[in-house]
Amino acid sequence: MTTHRSTIRVDQFIAASPETVWRTLTEPELVARWWAPGNIAAVVGHEFTLEMPGFGAQPCRVLEAERPSRFVYTFTENWTLTWSLHPEGHGTRLLLEHSGFDLDDTRMAAAFERMGPGWRDVVLPRLAELAPTV
Repeated sequence: MTTHRSTIRVDQFIAASPETVWRTLTEPELVARWWAPGNIAAVVGHEFTLEMPGFGAQPCRVLEAERPSRFVYTFTENWTLTWSLHPEGHGTRLLLEHSGFDLDDTRMAAAFERMGPGWRDVVLPRLAELAPTV
C-alpha cells in the first residue's frame, strides 16, 4: 500500500533582517510570543518541547541549524518543520515547510486541513508582526 504524504508550504515576507527573524525562530522567549512556549535552542541534536495549547508538550529535536538561513527540527514524532530565511529588499522571505502528513490517516488528513490555514493566516502573521519590534 502506498502512503500519500503531503507538506504544508507557507511563504511569508517579514520586514526585518534574516538575523532578527532567526532570533524570533530560535530564542525561547520570542517563540513563546508568536507561537508556543518551550526550551528551543538552535543546536543540532537539542531535544526540547513546545507547549501547545490543548495538546500539551510536544517533543522536538533539532536536525539542522545554519544561522541565519535554515532551521530544521522534528515536531512530534510525525512531522518536520523546515524554516528557510532569504534576504529580500529591506526584509526577509521566510519559507516554512511542515512535512510528514500521511493523508491516508484520517486524523493526519484533518490536521493537514486545519494547520495549513493556521500557519498561513494566524501563526506566521504573528511572527511577521513581532520580528520588526525585537
